[in-house]
Amino acid sequence: MRCCLCPRECGGERTEDRPGGFCRQPMAPVVAKAMLHQWEEPCLVGDHGAGTVFFSGCSLRCCFCQNKTISHQGFGKTITTQRLREIFRELIDQGAACLDLVTPTQFVPGILEALGNEPWPVPVVWNCGGYEKVETLRLLEGKVQVYLPDLKYALPGPAEQYSGAADYFRWAGPAILEMFRQTGPYVMERGQLKRGVLIRHLMLPGEMENTRRCIDFVAEQFRPGDVLFSLMSQYTPQPGAEGNLRRHVTAAEYRAAVAYMENCGITQGYIQERTSAKEEYTPEFDLGGV
Repeated sequence: MRCCLCPRECGGERTEDRPGGFCRQPMAPVVAKAMLHQWEEPCLVGDHGAGTVFFSGCSLRCCFCQNKTISHQGFGKTITTQRLREIFRELIDQGAACLDLVTPTQFVPGILEALGNEPWPVPVVWNCGGYEKVETLRLLEGKVQVYLPDLKYALPGPAEQYSGAADYFRWAGPAILEMFRQTGPYVMERGQLKRGVLIRHLMLPGEMENTRRCIDFVAEQFRPGDVLFSLMSQYTPQPGAEGNLRRHVTAAEYRAAVAYMENCGITQGYIQERTSAKEEYTPEFDLGGV
C-alpha cells in the first residue's frame, strides 16, 4: 500500500512484511513491549496499571525522544493482528485499567482488525504524538474511548527544529478537535477516565512561549469540564543534545507554566512534579509480553 495515514503523506510503499515510508515500518503491527504500566496519569493506571502496548516507528523524529530505540531505530517484533488481539486480552486478564496503545498511528488498519467490532471491558486509549490526520482519526470513531494526544508545539520554529515538522500545529489543532468531537466531554468513574480527551504538553527548556501558546489553545477551544490537561516536566536531556536541550526545565520555568495554566482557567488535569524527570521511568524495550 502507498501509505498516507499520517500528515507526512509520504506515499511510501508498505506491505505486510516489508517496511517503508517515513515511519520505516511494515503494515503488520510491530510491537516492542506489552506491560502493565504504572507511569501514566493516575486516571489511566487503576490498581494494577495501564495495559500498555508500545508500537515501533513514529511519524515524528523528535530529537529529545526517550523511546528512540523504538521510535527512531524501529526495534520491535512483527506480529499478526490475531496475536495483537491476544495481547489485548492478556493485559486485561492481568488487571489492566485500560488498553493504552502508544504511538499506534502507522498501524491503524491492523489495530482496527485486532479490536474487532465488539466492545472491550476497559477503555481503549489512543496514546499519540498529536501529529494526526482527521481522516485517519475518523476511522477510529466508536473504537477508541479515550484520546491521549501530545500537544507538543503551537509554534512552527521549535516544531521544525526539534521534530522536523514545522506544520505540526496545523495538523494537531484540528486533530484534537476531532478527538473531542468523537468522545465529547470527559467521563470519570471512581477516579478512572472512561471516555474523553486528555491533552499532554511536555515542557521544553527555554521554550516558554511555545508552552504558553499551547495552553492558550486549550483554554480558548474548550470549556471547563470538556477535556483534561496534563502539564509534563519530565524532559530529560538525551545524548548529543544541544543548546537549551542540554538541561532540564528549571524551577522558575516550571512555576511560570503552572501559574500561566491556572491563570488561563485550566484547573482540571495534572501537573507533573519536576522530580519526575528521570530516565528510569522509560521501560526497557525487550519484547516482554509480545
